[in-house]
Amino acid sequence: MSSGPLTAEDLTALRANLTEQRLFRQEQVAQLAAAATSREDALLRHRTPGQLEVSVQLAASARMVLADVEAALARMDEGRYGACHLCRGPIARERLEIVPQARYCARCQQVREAGR
Repeated sequence: MSSGPLTAEDLTALRANLTEQRLFRQEQVAQLAAAATSREDALLRHRTPGQLEVSVQLAASARMVLADVEAALARMDEGRYGACHLCRGPIARERLEIVPQARYCARCQQVREAGR
């Protein structure tokens, strides 16, 4: 991808990346849900609280990332992809290449994280 505003080629590549991520996360969520309800899980109910917490956190994280990816695809469909939700400025192409579901530019993301 080149520098400057996102091109149609950039958007096509980013959409392909997001679509691949969505499929992966959908499979991951389904696998985690199936594992939680399987017969084997009945045998594993004696898991430690720490193991259970890890499973719950993995499932929650997978659902959150899936929601972020689906929201990014929706923004693409609406023509709002690549604009920061806070300052409305463009999100750097390099950032979108690394985190294609990013909602914030790097500066606004740092401000949000500092406020936590």
